[in-house]
Amino acid sequence: MKVGLTYDLRQDYLALGFSEEDTAEFDRPDTIDAIENTLQALGYETDRIGHIRSLVNRLAQGHCWDMVFNIAEGLWGFGREAQIPALLEAYQIPYTFSDSLVSALTLHKGLTKHVIRDQGIPTPDFYVLEKEADLKHIHLSYPLFAKPIAEGTGKGITAKSVIETKRELTSVCRMLLTTYRQPVLIETFLPGREFTVGIVGTGEDAKAIGVLEVVLLKNAEQEVYSYVNKEKCEELVEYRLMEDDMAKAAANVAVASWRALGCRDAGRIDLRSDEKGQPHFIEVNPLAGIHPEHSDLPILCSKVGIPYKELIKSIMQSAEKRLPAKKK
Repeated sequence: MKVGLTYDLRQDYLALGFSEEDTAEFDRPDTIDAIENTLQALGYETDRIGHIRSLVNRLAQGHCWDMVFNIAEGLWGFGREAQIPALLEAYQIPYTFSDSLVSALTLHKGLTKHVIRDQGIPTPDFYVLEKEADLKHIHLSYPLFAKPIAEGTGKGITAKSVIETKRELTSVCRMLLTTYRQPVLIETFLPGREFTVGIVGTGEDAKAIGVLEVVLLKNAEQEVYSYVNKEKCEELVEYRLMEDDMAKAAANVAVASWRALGCRDAGRIDLRSDEKGQPHFIEVNPLAGIHPEHSDLPILCSKVGIPYKELIKSIMQSAEKRLPAKKK
């Protein structure tokens, strides 16, 4: 089977003048090396495609693949993670991970939480702030938590994201609206433990492979899994594999959320518990980082004894179930 690889390399965008934060979600060359080497070890023929413009050029030249292993994040708009999936769908080329609809939906944290809440899955109360004038419509109880509506890797999240007063709320929202030029998600801040749950599979086959508690060390930004904490996770964060009752409850909420949203193949669900110990859905990452040593999902896999090769194999096996019979 010939497998194309689509991805965004951080170094390519840095060379074009984008900042470290602009490119925070993009991948390093060793991530692509690891994926390609693992796919080849599993018996697949690989072909590096690269970012969306490269994909467009290759498609225009008549190239095709039996499957595309897609980890491209995209750069512009709420639908940026859906752009390559939609393009591949137009050419009827199968690919890994969630489809274009789910990729667009889940990047928008507010719309995602509407679906989660409508499914009866616990999630903090929230308000989507479109403009500063809408602050007068917020009637949530403090403390609150604010972050950009459609960013990942902790972008826009700092110690100031936990908000105690209306004055702080105004200041933080003004900054986020100006800096990220998108709505702000404002939630009730939950004071409990924070978890990330690794998921493998699609639909009824989806299962939680492990639960990590995110423990911030003394020199980390406290209370928040911020951009700085994520970028320097080796120094600032401890990931503890948990199997207690709260972790099991978190796994159940995560799997229910994954299935409700229609996510596919593999990814992560982030949760935080309230003052009563009930885990709540915070957000989903259906296109989770898969650097073998730096990314949360492979870190979790290593802690539960799943080799990196087995993770990639599971992703491919899940995606191959969607292949037409003649391609299997």
